[in-house]
Amino acid sequence: MAYAGQRTIFDADSHILELPDFLDAYMAPDKRGLLRRDLFDLRKETLQTAVAHAEERRTDPAKAAQAEQSLMKDKGWSAMGAWDPKERSRALDLLGFDAQLVFSTFGTLLYKLSKDLDVYEGTSAFSRAMTDFCSADPRLLPVANIPLTDPRRATAAATEAIELGCAAIMIPSKPAGDKAPTHPDLDPFWDTLSEAGVPFVLHVGGGGELLDKAFHNNNMPVKDHLGGGENVRSKDYLGIHHSPEIFLGVLVLDGLFDRFPHLRGGCIEQGADWVVSWLHHLDGALRSFKRTEEPLQRLTMKPSEYVKQHLKFTPFPGEPVGWMIREAGAELFMFSSDYPHPEGTTDPLGKFEAELEGVSDGDREKFYAANFVELVGENVIGRVGNGRVATSV
Repeated sequence: MAYAGQRTIFDADSHILELPDFLDAYMAPDKRGLLRRDLFDLRKETLQTAVAHAEERRTDPAKAAQAEQSLMKDKGWSAMGAWDPKERSRALDLLGFDAQLVFSTFGTLLYKLSKDLDVYEGTSAFSRAMTDFCSADPRLLPVANIPLTDPRRATAAATEAIELGCAAIMIPSKPAGDKAPTHPDLDPFWDTLSEAGVPFVLHVGGGGELLDKAFHNNNMPVKDHLGGGENVRSKDYLGIHHSPEIFLGVLVLDGLFDRFPHLRGGCIEQGADWVVSWLHHLDGALRSFKRTEEPLQRLTMKPSEYVKQHLKFTPFPGEPVGWMIREAGAELFMFSSDYPHPEGTTDPLGKFEAELEGVSDGDREKFYAANFVELVGENVIGRVGNGRVATSV
């Protein structure tokens, strides 16, 4: 029996763990030397071990069977399918998820941190690399990553990513350089997504530093025990939702969803229990400032109503999802595994089920499947088809 059992589940957050040469085939030879491979230097032994174990799984049936038994326990590069697309399909069979959005872990840092490499050239390479990784299995839905600092080039990058087959466009949850994300210069970008029916998504790490580093300067250093793609500690956790709640609030209060009524968005791996109070906070902003701010007077709905029509959120495993559904609405929240990052835990499904006690079957179906379908669109789901394979773990 697959991990998901017989339930239809769409996974709104999964990752690949790139190898140092992830973008090489997609960059001009004279530009490959500008990629930031030093990001992997401290992880060299981990990478070597992971590559060796993957080779053992390919050649030794006993090792492969052992890896399948520990599917949810092995994390990072050591996990099945972390960086091998063929093996990822096998992992997805064992998970039993009908499809999953696939994000990068380090890929964009390979070019974004290089001052001599054009960021949009890196963006194009990244989109092609992600779509190639997912190309052999329609259940793997690639996510592009596009900065908004140059509206014209961002629009061109979005057009390319959509034509390549990206199912969602990740954007940073911060201003577009010196412009708000709702500035008219960015309307062609939002229009491109809206017309194509492709959602934008925010993801943890997209808003920059979660916390002022000075808050960690307390002579009591702690390490990141999770060891995933993001260095998250307890105080960082307090700030995870800060950038998305401001970013998404700006989209709502500036009337972006009135201008683009078919636009959809998702907030991924940034928790969701904060959404309950945030909805009240948004509506409070309208009550407090509508009389003095003309853009608020043009809104056709309450801010919380825009959120419920256009946005989805992935809770962390263990968050009180049942309470959140009762307080804010079943249409807002989606399942995610974060596979193969450790933040997803060894049993995200079990943790969510424990918090869904008393929730109706219909609302559970929204959480596990229907809200994901609303986010990515029926066209993408039709592309996925019936790719699920019943497998015994």
